[in-house]
Amino acid sequence: QGQVLESGGGLVQPGGSLRLSCEASGFAVNFVTIAWFRQAPGKAREGVSCISSSELDTYYTDSVKGRFFISRDNAKNTVYLQMNNLKPDDTGRYYCARGVRSAQDVCVGHLVNRWGPGTQVTVSS
Repeated sequence: QGQVLESGGGLVQPGGSLRLSCEASGFAVNFVTIAWFRQAPGKAREGVSCISSSELDTYYTDSVKGRFFISRDNAKNTVYLQMNNLKPDDTGRYYCARGVRSAQDVCVGHLVNRWGPGTQVTVSS
């Protein structure tokens, strides 16, 4: 069946950086689409970034383009989300998820079949 587990969240000042990790077990990350979603208090969960089995197929929501970068280490079976120039609006709980459609389909359509428990990211001075 497989599981995903997030790590790397924390408290950071505006302008700072964090790298989130999504480690998978029970399946290979290079055979599926891995997604990063986030949810802020009182807001809907949104797809932040996704990477499909083809590393060339990635998606970023407009608000993070140029600041966030998704990557994959097949040997470690882990997907990373490098977050730079963080802003208070980036605050939220970040979830890793697994899907089997294209990066955009998974991120925009929330077409996932596994969710991790999430990791909290707080951007505040």
